[in-house]
Amino acid sequence: MAQRVTLRKRKSYNTTSNRRRVIKTPGGKLVYHHLKKLGSAPKCGDCGIALPGVPALRPREYATISKRQKTVQRAYGGSRCGDCVKSRILRAFLVEEAKIVKKVIKSQEKTARK
Repeated sequence: MAQRVTLRKRKSYNTTSNRRRVIKTPGGKLVYHHLKKLGSAPKCGDCGIALPGVPALRPREYATISKRQKTVQRAYGGSRCGDCVKSRILRAFLVEEAKIVKKVIKSQEKTARK
């Protein structure tokens, strides 16, 4: 015969915040263990992939872990992934190079006119 299990919380609806698992106690009784909601991993602001090196927790749980666990030791550490940082650096470098080339061409035209 199946043993009955009673709820331990007041909420009786089958919602995501009321997930539960049947556990057998050492005394042989079956009881419900209420499960916490799973946290989603922080995403890269540019490409949207989950940030490697940063754990997937519920928002309040980030307050309990240290700063070194929430970030990566790099520019834009806990905000952007490594590939996006690399492309940002490359883009900034190429923009600066283009400015220099433009300046050189302008000075050459000026000397050619004289």
